[in-house]
Formats: sequence, structure tokens, C-alpha cells
Amino acid sequence: MNRRTLWMGGLGVAAAAAGAGVAWWRLRPGPVLGDAENQFWASAFPDVSGALLPMSGFRGRPLLVNFWATWCPPCVEELPLINTFHRAQSARGWQVLGLAVDQAAPVSRFLTRLPLDFPVALAGFAGTDLARSLGNPSGALPFSVVFAADGAVLHRKLGKVSAEELAQWASLA
Repeated sequence: MNRRTLWMGGLGVAAAAAGAGVAWWRLRPGPVLGDAENQFWASAFPDVSGALLPMSGFRGRPLLVNFWATWCPPCVEELPLINTFHRAQSARGWQVLGLAVDQAAPVSRFLTRLPLDFPVALAGFAGTDLARSLGNPSGALPFSVVFAADGAVLHRKLGKVSAEELAQWASLA
């Protein structure tokens, strides 16, 4: 074989590999969700009235989940800001869910004093385990998780959220 034949053969192999790479990129499957994400989407939590709220009903649109408690001052401080985010972004398809790491009676009393426009469910103290599995190793509050419409975690925030962070998250989806 001469050099030119080898060179043309190598070029043909490179072109075939590039074509296969493009085809794979265009036809690749969606994201593979991890165990924590799958556990979250398979969960259901009661609201303050006791009705079960399945997490699967939130799938398909961007979702901000905020883990909070009535006894957590930074949680209580950030809730009005999250409520404002919900009002401003719900028309753009965003959803917000509050998961209270608390009991029904204090949450119900709290929501009477500070009504929220987004749904609130009771994760109870097991909510800290869920928060840990979603990327909060300390289980501290407040903790927020942003899910993409496909169910994958896009962002996590331990501590109080800021208006700037919420604006940045709104631009993600």
C-alpha cells in the first residue's frame, strides 16, 4: 500500500467516526436520573389538610422545592421572597413547593398568619433524610432544590436564597 491510500483510508475512518458522533449526540437518550431524584418523584406528602400530594404531579415543568420549618428563622424570612418568585414566574411555567420539616399543627398556624400562594406539604422530620439524599449532607434548613422539567436536579442551595439567585434560577428554564 502506498502512503496516499493509507492517508485516504484514515480520513474515511475519521469522517465515519465524526458522523457516528453527531448521530449519537442528536439521538442520545434523555438524562438518567439518580436514585435520590427517582425517590423524590416517587414520593407523596400530605398537605396540612391531610390530602396526599404526589410529587409526580409536579414533573414536566421546572420546580423549586424549598425545605423549611416554622421554627427556623431564616426559613421564615425567605418565604415571602419565594412567594414573590412564585407569583412572578408561574406564568412562565415555574412551580414552587414548600416541604415543611415540621408537624401539621404549627404549619397550619403559620400559614394562617402568612398565607402562601404555592402548595405546602408536610415532609415531617423524615424530610431531612430526603434533603440529605438530594445533596444537603448536614440536613440543615433552609434548603432549596431546583428541578428541570425532565426531573433532574439543576441546582441546590443550602441557606437562605436571595433575589439574585432566584432571578438566576428563573433564567435556567
